[in-house]
Amino acid sequence: MQLVIGNKNYSSWSMRPWVLMRQLGLHFEEVKLRFDFAPHSAFRRAVAHYSPAGLVPVLLDDDFAVWDTLAICEYLSDKFPGHGVWPDDMRQRARARSLAAEMHAGFRSLRNHCPMNIEARLPEVGARLWAEHEELRNDVSRIELAWADALLASGGPFLFGEFSAVDAMFAPVCTRLKTYALPVPALSQAYIQRVLSTPGVAAWITDALAEKDFLDFEEPYRQHR
Repeated sequence: MQLVIGNKNYSSWSMRPWVLMRQLGLHFEEVKLRFDFAPHSAFRRAVAHYSPAGLVPVLLDDDFAVWDTLAICEYLSDKFPGHGVWPDDMRQRARARSLAAEMHAGFRSLRNHCPMNIEARLPEVGARLWAEHEELRNDVSRIELAWADALLASGGPFLFGEFSAVDAMFAPVCTRLKTYALPVPALSQAYIQRVLSTPGVAAWITDALAEKDFLDFEEPYRQHR
């Protein structure tokens, strides 16, 4: 299998299936494309070769392409049953899928105001955004509640016990909360640290820090690295 991704410092959607596959020991070859959204750019031409949607990530299994992060998770679950992509218990699996879908479709204020930027540390920006945007505070409050409910029900260490697709879906959220130093309670802080310390997520972060690439269109708050 191959996984086509974008810049590791910025590409939150690419991060999700990459860390899931790495954490669960599902072997794949990485194909990384440098973001460039100009018309007819090398990035756009390359992605169009892999996916009609023109977006990353894309999972390639021989000549078969699967795009969209949740679709990739479901494909991996079907291809590798028993490998822990989702919880084994039917109801826990349904709840995990519900949270993953909520992450996939929601939290727009957090996405818009706090784009993923792993190498940056922007606590002053985070404090300003937190004070100015009620929707951002509401997004973080909902995430805190969802995490707390799942962790208390499962006993941890991850949302449904062992690391699964739902934790991978929230991994970029963990980096955002750290980058912008948004205030969260101790339970959430401990979960964030556990996620960021898992080998799969830690490997992505190490690679992101090694990129040393600055893309101005991904940087609303910095003029340089």
